[in-house]
Amino acid sequence: MQKRTDAGPGLRYGCLSMSGRVVFFVQSATFEPAYQVATMGITAAAMGDQVYFVLAFDALRQLVRKSFGLPRTEREAAESARAEGLGLPTPAKLLAEARSLGAKVVACETTVRICGLVPEELAGVLDEVMGLPSIWKLTEGARTLTF
Repeated sequence: MQKRTDAGPGLRYGCLSMSGRVVFFVQSATFEPAYQVATMGITAAAMGDQVYFVLAFDALRQLVRKSFGLPRTEREAAESARAEGLGLPTPAKLLAEARSLGAKVVACETTVRICGLVPEELAGVLDEVMGLPSIWKLTEGARTLTF
């Protein structure tokens, strides 16, 4: 474990080197979960991890509709406005930046079809439409998080 002391006056934190694969399972992508998953994903990608965002249901539909990370409630609207006021990128921008660092956005073919979408029409939106066995293999030895 590498100790870092540059966290600010009087602050100390530990940093573990854990390069590997991280798989984020994302079912909801309103502001709060989208911001959380996008910030964690871009951080993992920037630290050298292989990052996969596996989108399903609402998160998948929101990405397709270009509404990934948009607030749905008054609380989320206020949080989104505060984030903008702080000069922070939107969840959609963070996701795009994570992708530019090598993160992949994928979905299960069956889930795509259940959502009423056509896998062949998602080129450019998703990096890959995969079968569930392939997604399951991604989790082997990976850290997994669900949102």
